[in-house]
Amino acid sequence: MSKPPEKAIPTRSPCGNDIKTFDIGKQRYGIRPLLPCISFPSERLGFLSGGVTDVEIAERVAELVQIPSVNPLQAGPKSGDGGERLLSDWLANHTEALGADVVVDEVEDGRCNVYARFEGSSDRAVTVDVHLDTVGVEHMEGDPFDGRIEDGRVYGRGSVDTKPTLAVVLQVLEELRASGQRPSRTVNLIGTVSEEGGGLLGAARYRDWLLERGQTVEQIVVAEPTMCAPVHGHKGGIGLDITVHGHAAHSSKPHLGANALSGAARIVVAIDEEQERLAALEAITPVGKGTVSVTELAGGLARNIIPDACTLYVGRRTAPEEDVDDVRTALCKLIEESAAPLLTTIESLYGDGSPGFYQDPSCDLVTVLAQLADTAPATAEYGSNALKYGEVAEQLVVFGPGSIDQAHQAVEWVDIDQLNRAVNIYRTWFTQ
Repeated sequence: MSKPPEKAIPTRSPCGNDIKTFDIGKQRYGIRPLLPCISFPSERLGFLSGGVTDVEIAERVAELVQIPSVNPLQAGPKSGDGGERLLSDWLANHTEALGADVVVDEVEDGRCNVYARFEGSSDRAVTVDVHLDTVGVEHMEGDPFDGRIEDGRVYGRGSVDTKPTLAVVLQVLEELRASGQRPSRTVNLIGTVSEEGGGLLGAARYRDWLLERGQTVEQIVVAEPTMCAPVHGHKGGIGLDITVHGHAAHSSKPHLGANALSGAARIVVAIDEEQERLAALEAITPVGKGTVSVTELAGGLARNIIPDACTLYVGRRTAPEEDVDDVRTALCKLIEESAAPLLTTIESLYGDGSPGFYQDPSCDLVTVLAQLADTAPATAEYGSNALKYGEVAEQLVVFGPGSIDQAHQAVEWVDIDQLNRAVNIYRTWFTQ
């Protein structure tokens, strides 16, 4: 682990106020240089720094939906090209107005994580990670950011994945501040970028930011729609972009060429056989077994040309007990041997991949949330930022209101009953 730099470190907040160094985890450190941010009118959103208002949680979620934050990798005409910037800026300004110590941390190209620390009344601490980006909106019906409230639901992109937790935690913290109380534990509210595409860059940056300071975090809650059930495990993943190299020739004389599509077809068959092998294994944890599949294939120049190249994408879901390096090495070997005698180029997407996530369901964090929510611990089929936090979190869980079934849909929504339930859970947790 590297130590904090010895040189003087700026201690300015996003809006220019002087602030001191603070703890997110176990050791003191200096704040990183802060980036300038624009002001986003809090009045528009009903989040007022002077104290809690009568605004219902549904309206808070609806108004956050009205701040577009589509992942730049999925941006289109409907979403614009601002990415998470407006929401990052608003979160930095608003949490500072609520009395938090705030760090704005640029991840790449003006896309910023926000780390807001609310001092608690004990030496315990919890980090709540909310990814700020949403998936694309080009396939959505109507205005994707209208945030309409009807039929007991809030609609719009981000209404379930995953702006509700941001609104819920802020509402509870505002209530406590208005009543002159501090949370029973220090709350680190973390807004991360690039969860919905790009390799969980925001979570990886937050992890590295902690490691640079020699820190760990006692408990991390990763916000995702889980119907308020604590999810204590899900699979990791490896993504491989593959190019099979052949040799072009006239299709009337295929013997003069080397058909890249044939090499790719052999890879597809080998991957299908590997999936059959994996399916026959016994699951070690409730998360289940690893899986592998080919989900993209493209090649061919013309109908009368033997193709000289073909590209494939192979996705490998890793179970928690699997070693991600061993899995990647074996998978690359299988691909190369299957394509032979043709050569292949294999590129790992988003780094070297992520091992599966699994937390003992009997740990304090899972047990407390299950009791407060009156739900049973569960595992999930999807992935989350939890894949990046195993190195820095003593206890880790995925948790939040709403159902993953409504995420990424042409019509996205969250039940208001789930929002109220989450408010009650966090309110009790932050005061007990």
